[in-house]
Amino acid sequence: MANKGKPRNIDSPEELYNLFEEYQKDCKSRIRRIPKATVKGVVYEDHIPPLTIDGFKTYCNKNNKDINRYWYNLENNFQDYVTIVTRIKEEIRNDQIEGAIVGQYNNNIVARLNGLKENSDVTTNGKEINEIKINIIKGDNKGS
Repeated sequence: MANKGKPRNIDSPEELYNLFEEYQKDCKSRIRRIPKATVKGVVYEDHIPPLTIDGFKTYCNKNNKDINRYWYNLENNFQDYVTIVTRIKEEIRNDQIEGAIVGQYNNNIVARLNGLKENSDVTTNGKEINEIKINIIKGDNKGS
């Protein structure tokens, strides 16, 4: 489908995916040194940052490539990019989840970013709580 707005700055879905591969290499080549306090003093751990959607968009912007029109399929003018955008989102999500599983990334943050949550109801069997009863148990007064 032809783009009625601005001219394209990314000519094909393949070019968008190539940008993503460049972002992956760039991201995984950056090491963050994190200080950790130990009983022996401060130890530095090297961490590779996770892939993120915002990181990819920022990488593209720094390379004069605005991907928002393609990413959000504005006015349905970028339908031919939907499949590759979905693939990129899945690869980012997979990187984050695998990283959280092995302890590389913070589990809670990854869960929030990806809309993941664990539901466990151990008290109400899914029923609403309408009242709470409290029993006060008096101890013996020997120590008073």
